[in-house]
Amino acid sequence: MKVLPLLAAPLLASVSPLLAERQADRSVDTLFSGVGKIYFGAAAEKNKFSEGGDKIGAMMEKNFGQATNYRGTFTTEAADELVSWANANGKSVRGHTLVWGEDVPDWVQKINDKETMKTVIHDHVYGVVSRFKGRVRSWDVVNEIFELDKVGLKNTKFYQVLGEEYVGIAFRAAHKADSDAKLYINDYGLDNVTWAKSQPGSLVDKVKQWRSEGIPIDGIGSQTHLIAGASAAVETALRTLAKAALEVAITELDIEGRNPQGYIQAVAACYHVASCVGVTVWGVCDTANLGKTLFKNNCDPMDAYYAIADWLKML
Repeated sequence: MKVLPLLAAPLLASVSPLLAERQADRSVDTLFSGVGKIYFGAAAEKNKFSEGGDKIGAMMEKNFGQATNYRGTFTTEAADELVSWANANGKSVRGHTLVWGEDVPDWVQKINDKETMKTVIHDHVYGVVSRFKGRVRSWDVVNEIFELDKVGLKNTKFYQVLGEEYVGIAFRAAHKADSDAKLYINDYGLDNVTWAKSQPGSLVDKVKQWRSEGIPIDGIGSQTHLIAGASAAVETALRTLAKAALEVAITELDIEGRNPQGYIQAVAACYHVASCVGVTVWGVCDTANLGKTLFKNNCDPMDAYYAIADWLKML
């Protein structure tokens, strides 16, 4: 799964002026907002954003190593451009992701001293979030930190040096940088309550524990990368997550085969869970031909898009 800081902009059917004329009544973002949710968004790489037309999602190409390639030096030009565009066009922005153990630069991998690692995490998170204070609604502060097939945190470099303490360091730094931003823990394997991350001692219990200790975790993001036929389990899973945090969101939705009913079930899951604030689909146009997104590789909507829109219009 790609995990670079992204903006999730409200998703419209229109990805070009011509398409806009044809589908102005089918904005799933407008329809989802109309039933009490905050957004229906999309993530896409920056090169897709800049290809012309009215593309509606963009990825900030800024993970730990890219945003803080050298200690104390921040590189945010691409993210600046995207956030400015989103703010100017009334889009809600999700920042993804500040700390991810799978992608850290060599200079961080070489750190073994606890105090040094604490400072590095704090300075990176604080520096990036401060840069966009008041302009990003929510941040995925830590991403994919739990094991998939057993209870517990992954043995990343951050965990090796600091244990689970690094989670609190990251969230407190983000909150200090922007106390109004909603701060998320984001992970995969959260779309079925029978899986390890929903079991005692794993993500749900740890979030409850960390919040009780004063760590400012506002939300849980369920990536929701689904195989065909798996959408029916999403609502129960979201309700379980909602017991641990103030809000939840579907953050990277895609479904193998993009069956319209499967997409409706996933969106309905968020609709039926009061604290689910929105849905972000993982990509816009299917230029990689993965057969999962709501749009074809020429950016024409798939049947699943229209099915979501039609379902929302009936609410």
